Amino acid sequence: MSPRMDDVMKLCCELSANQQVKTTVKGSGKGAAAAGALAFAGGLVGGPLGIAVGGAAGGLLGCWLTSGQFKPLPQIIMELSPQEKQKLYDDLMEILGDIQWTDLAQLIALVMGNATLKQQLTAALLGYITKELQAEVHYVD
Repeated sequence: MSPRMDDVMKLCCELSANQQVKTTVKGSGKGAAAAGALAFAGGLVGGPLGIAVGGAAGGLLGCWLTSGQFKPLPQIIMELSPQEKQKLYDDLMEILGDIQWTDLAQLIALVMGNATLKQQLTAALLGYITKELQAEVHYVD
């Protein structure tokens, strides 16, 4: 990976860390489906109390099914394949244009000091994550 690409990937990590973003890569629907299905089945068997018991059991099952799928965005960025990194780099370089930098610290300072540029890069990054990786984005409170 070229030094410029490495700088841009680390910039992405910095942007997503500042936004405190976590992502779910495919599968959060499994947890919701499990909770709903067991609540429904509990309601059929045990009425209102069965709904409560089935919903609780389904919630636990859903939690187990989706454990480990919520990851911080910087971790996902660093785990991208070389082809995915190249695509993300190309997308972000369209926004960065002809901005010149000598090292990562200077690139981060340039982007963080320009609210419009920061917003455009963050939007492009989150767009890439949701469109290309089909991940759901969650902001941590």
